[in-house]
Amino acid sequence: MIVRILGEGQYELGGDPLEELEELDAKLLHKIEAGDEPGFHEVLNKAFEKVRGSGTPVDLSRIVPSDLTLPQPDASLEEVRELLASEDTGEA
Repeated sequence: MIVRILGEGQYELGGDPLEELEELDAKLLHKIEAGDEPGFHEVLNKAFEKVRGSGTPVDLSRIVPSDLTLPQPDASLEEVRELLASEDTGEA
């Protein structure tokens, strides 16, 4: 799986770290739906740690689609809500 961190780059993940990241992604969505900004940032930081620590950076010369995209580290919960809403409606 290819994971993109906006503003940073892409990482390739597989195996157990991928399963853990999928669990964190589900928790992130729950925090977004609940409007829990502190909890959102806590889980998002755990996701960043998992991707950076377990993933292999994708060479910048490779062009590959991302399977999962994480927001930039300084993104607010509201910015991520807007991003998700635009993806749901097909807007850019």
